[in-house]
Amino acid sequence: MRKIRKAVFPVAGLGTRFLPATKAMPKEMLTVVDRPLIQHVVDEAREAGIEHFVFVTGRNKGVIEDHFDKQIELEMTLEARGKTSALEELEKDLPGPGSTSFTRQQAPLGLGHAVWCARDLIGDEPFALILPDVLVKAETSCTKQMVEAWEEVGGGNMIAVEEIDPAKVGSYGVVAVGEEKGRSFEVTGMVEKPDPKDAPSNLIITGRYILEPEIFKILDNPEKGAGGEIQITDAMLKLMDSRPFHGFKFDGRTYDCGSKVGFLSANVAYALDRPDIEPEFRETLREILG
Repeated sequence: MRKIRKAVFPVAGLGTRFLPATKAMPKEMLTVVDRPLIQHVVDEAREAGIEHFVFVTGRNKGVIEDHFDKQIELEMTLEARGKTSALEELEKDLPGPGSTSFTRQQAPLGLGHAVWCARDLIGDEPFALILPDVLVKAETSCTKQMVEAWEEVGGGNMIAVEEIDPAKVGSYGVVAVGEEKGRSFEVTGMVEKPDPKDAPSNLIITGRYILEPEIFKILDNPEKGAGGEIQITDAMLKLMDSRPFHGFKFDGRTYDCGSKVGFLSANVAYALDRPDIEPEFRETLREILG
């Protein structure tokens, strides 16, 4: 069984729900406290042992590439001013030489199309797919939990899932549950935005996946799905005919940072864990949370 070495980050989205903030700045560079969303998910992947970070970008996303590069003038200034802690923080966050790749999704054709754009960079390896606008706050990173569970079941495809109120499943992709295997279970079906009364469970797809490279063969000849886009769920359903899929109920709390409420909630939740933020302000945040 091969190691999960690579992760794909689809970052070509337009971020329309955050206009005008995202008119000129990628939504992935919006900060939760003082770290961009994209840095949070790269940190999560790095904790899981990911060695190569593949970003599927679009127009006006060059600042993401700059963020993961050295800033010589800034580093020289920090060093000259004796700001060693800030300099060390920048160095700690910087990926190693040759460990990042950037490719373009030239049109907004859906998540499945974004994954397909990374095919030559992934090759014939299983890989992690991490959606940057979903943060998972957990003691052990969600991706690391998944990789460990994936190894326990002997590979295949894996989807992170979480339980929600059954009345709300109509807004999400929902999985059907089969035989349990340790910390995971066999996925016997997937339904996109079902009527709650017809939903196979209340377990929704969360934004973390481990996929086998066979997914690219299906995406070579895709069919357009919901919204006229190439959906990754449709491709996974086809792959399920010949390859095993497992669901994994991770430990942690998710924040949908593609929505304003989720983004604001994430800022509060992450700020509460920061010792460098004044205790009085943290107490105010707890009062806001009730």
